[in-house]
Amino acid sequence: MSEERVIDYLRENEEEKIINLSLRPHNLKEFIGQKNIISSLEIAIAASKKREEPLEHLLLSGPPGLGKTSLAYCISQERVAKLTATSGPAIERAGDLVGILTNLEKGDILFIDEIHRLSKVVEEFLYPAMENFQIDFVIDKGPYAKSVKFNLKPFTLIGATTRKGLLSAPLRGRFGLFFDFDFYDEKSLASIVERNARLLNVEIDSQSCLEIASRSRGAPRLCNRLLKRVRDYAQVVGEGIINLGITKKSLREIGVDNEGFDELDRKYLKAIIQLHRGGPAGIEAIAASLGEDKGTLEDVVEPYLLKRGFIVRSPRGRIAAQKAYQHLDIPYQEELQDNLF
Repeated sequence: MSEERVIDYLRENEEEKIINLSLRPHNLKEFIGQKNIISSLEIAIAASKKREEPLEHLLLSGPPGLGKTSLAYCISQERVAKLTATSGPAIERAGDLVGILTNLEKGDILFIDEIHRLSKVVEEFLYPAMENFQIDFVIDKGPYAKSVKFNLKPFTLIGATTRKGLLSAPLRGRFGLFFDFDFYDEKSLASIVERNARLLNVEIDSQSCLEIASRSRGAPRLCNRLLKRVRDYAQVVGEGIINLGITKKSLREIGVDNEGFDELDRKYLKAIIQLHRGGPAGIEAIAASLGEDKGTLEDVVEPYLLKRGFIVRSPRGRIAAQKAYQHLDIPYQEELQDNLF
């Protein structure tokens, strides 16, 4: 297994959670990026306020670290509603869900992260709760079993998932609003770096903001992490002021190159090129070559490489694109690659 990765946006330790909480936007106006989502949400929220009804249930999907949780908190602020946050793996039994749902007041928001990881039994309890604001709970077993119906107060469920395809059709069909998060562009990320540096009382120039943004793999969570690493380096090596020279040196020292790749990304590309002759290679074979978990490669490594065109997914497996060879300074065999498709 690889060492702890700086750019692993699935990872968020307790210290990071506390800092990221302080950097979180407070409302939709402060939320940078994802303009189409924000504009659609503003209309939906305004309409629900006029009707004096809870907002429709909504599903947020996309790679980790793009702000799905932050957006859920912004929605609760806009609706002036209490938000109860949990995650799919944390709700182990149907009784856990019943306890959460019965404590919700009218207009409250229930946020379930990793909703695709709900167990089938728990998921089925959500169906009537989302549709009719009721749940049927069975007490006892066998001849003594009886069904108890709980009436719930109208609430809004916000589900977040990195694997929308793993959601069952019945659950997906009960959401009224769907928003797919995409990777952020460098301009939006640079604005996030500038804003968060100001909140952290760090002096930074515009070139450094763009440099950090360009290496953040399109994810605000990584922006924050790299900003903090550069800040620490500037305080120790420099005078606490972040300039372009300090930024490049600090990022080079932690192994993040100009494409935002770390050692695992480079090993992944090398595995396809050198061990599997450029591909096609199955994900199981690549994971075995690297001694890494298949899920880590699919959730953390591949989405950005696919988005940037460094790899291609074919029916036969993963194939390294020409720019992957160029990035690693490996000669590209065009004749061989032409035969792979």
